[in-house]
Amino acid sequence: MSLIDNVRAEARLAPVSGIEAIVNYGRGREGLIPMWAGEGDLPTPSFISRAAQQSLERGETFYTWQGGIPDLREALARYHRRHFGRDFSAEEFIVTVGGMQAITLALETTVGGGDEIIYLTPAWPNLAAAAAVNGGVPVAVPLDESSNGWVCDVERVAAAVTPRTRAIFVNSPSNPTGWTADRETLVALLDLARRENLWIIADEIYALFHFGGRRAPSFMDIMEPDDRVLFVNTFSKNWAMTGWRVGWLRCHPSLGRMYENLIQYSSSGVAEFMQRGAIAALDEGDGFLAEQVARAQKARDIVCTALSRTGRARFSVPAGAFYLFFSVEGMNDAMQAAKDIIDKVAVGLAPGTAFGPGGEGHLRLCFHRRLDQVEEASDRLARWMSAL
Repeated sequence: MSLIDNVRAEARLAPVSGIEAIVNYGRGREGLIPMWAGEGDLPTPSFISRAAQQSLERGETFYTWQGGIPDLREALARYHRRHFGRDFSAEEFIVTVGGMQAITLALETTVGGGDEIIYLTPAWPNLAAAAAVNGGVPVAVPLDESSNGWVCDVERVAAAVTPRTRAIFVNSPSNPTGWTADRETLVALLDLARRENLWIIADEIYALFHFGGRRAPSFMDIMEPDDRVLFVNTFSKNWAMTGWRVGWLRCHPSLGRMYENLIQYSSSGVAEFMQRGAIAALDEGDGFLAEQVARAQKARDIVCTALSRTGRARFSVPAGAFYLFFSVEGMNDAMQAAKDIIDKVAVGLAPGTAFGPGGEGHLRLCFHRRLDQVEEASDRLARWMSAL
């Protein structure tokens, strides 16, 4: 037997990300416009980097608080009070190594050993893979695609609940579709979770990347303090900090000690100088974020207008996040199409098959880039479509 045959099946069977596969295919291509990954094109703003640099210069390079330094947890509470219009305490927030660790921690405490977690698809692939690695069983419930956009059928979610179901994962605004749950849908999902004694893991990292108002509806608007809702979030998207790997988990304060213990036995915390940068992002970054949302909305309108004119693309205009998830008339194999687009017009897109059931026959485009690049990429894609 080979070495790989002697490791846990959950680890051995962890899938290769379809996003990573296409990035590796096109990496380094001259003149390519990369719109495959979920990040913008701007480096971290200087006011954030400067705060981290000053922390380094002060010698803040030692072990630190497992759940995050008190200053950052207080900053998270201030940020949430400002944007969600109610009171929050620092004890509700746990600092994590990126949003991915926040998700992993939420899964470790809710799903494992054959337990099921329901999630809405098309979906960012990391959730289902992480649940399976943890010993859980991800259960996909597809969103409905119609001329009026993507819709969550809560009755279909309810029908997927079994005696082994422990949690529902809700990403709104959604990666990759841009679907954004309205208050009525959130109420229905929360009622379902209460009725069935389920946890909700709420991924609301794009809540402020919302094009229909100051932010998207949130479970925070409707929940009671003791509801079983865990919020996972990251500094990556709002403040151009994808490479920093700093995120947070929001939970009832009674769960804080448990999460600190789990962090102790995994990452042992986030470097203090990175947390100092995160404080600057929260306290000084609202203007930068507003500029990015405004730019993303212009970019969305550019690409939607250009692809609509081709008469070949089918999509719903996204209400949130910064992705366009679209199908193309005459396209049969999304992965092959993504490779063809790289080879022929030098634009990097992610294949819809990377996003699970419901993603077949689609491509995902991240439009969170300079407007001139968005215009150029849109023109190139239009040329590719006309040649199909």
